Amino acid sequence: MHTVWKGSIRFGLVNIPVRMFTATEEKSVKFRQLHAKCHTPIRYQRTCPNCEQEVDRDDIVKGYELEEGRFVVLTDEEIEAAKPEAEKSIDILDFVDLAEIDPVYFNKSYYLSPQDTGERAYSLLRQAMYDTHKIGIAQFTLRSKQSLAAVRVFDKALVLETIFYPDEVRAVDNIPDLPKEGALPEKELNMAQQLIEQLVTPFDPEKYADEYRQSLLDVIEKKAKGEEIREAPDVKPHKVVDLMEALKASLDQTAEKNKRA
Repeated sequence: MHTVWKGSIRFGLVNIPVRMFTATEEKSVKFRQLHAKCHTPIRYQRTCPNCEQEVDRDDIVKGYELEEGRFVVLTDEEIEAAKPEAEKSIDILDFVDLAEIDPVYFNKSYYLSPQDTGERAYSLLRQAMYDTHKIGIAQFTLRSKQSLAAVRVFDKALVLETIFYPDEVRAVDNIPDLPKEGALPEKELNMAQQLIEQLVTPFDPEKYADEYRQSLLDVIEKKAKGEEIREAPDVKPHKVVDLMEALKASLDQTAEKNKRA
């Protein structure tokens, strides 16, 4: 794994030197844009529409848009001066229960491993957090951005999860057309609860796969070998059915599956 950050975890007077590694990777199928005539990758140029000319990297500055068309220009030195002092530390501020944090706040995961002198302190923090069922809420700076984070135990490692700040999570009240909360038909609610109970199972991530990505890779492989690609048949739209009828049918279907399992 490639080290993306080096620093230390700090809580109280304890300092644990650690390295950080990206814990996840996106495996979507990526396409390049090609010229249809010759299949050459398209190049994109940096141009100024006002001067109608290509712009060199040395002639580009950073600007913050106050309103449309009005910018405040900052130099690299001014941006550097605004960075927090503790750039190389993960400062644990509090310990909380993981269940208190809604998943909407979680952003990206990183593995943490001890540097040469930090093994004992790392092991101590890992075991203490595991025994108390707590996670650490921390702040740290990565790539010029100060982030909020959760430090927790995952398998044999400490994992850092970056967390969105509250003002980065959009308010639910801004979602249009949400149904109002109110009394629901008891019979329908009971059937929906029964259906959920029948589908409850221990979480096993190995059960799930990106079927679209695999299908797309199969098509790419066949085309690369010169094989014929058959188009998928049109899928007929689902018939709209009564909610009670759909719940009953779903319950019967899952009950039958459970019998076979």
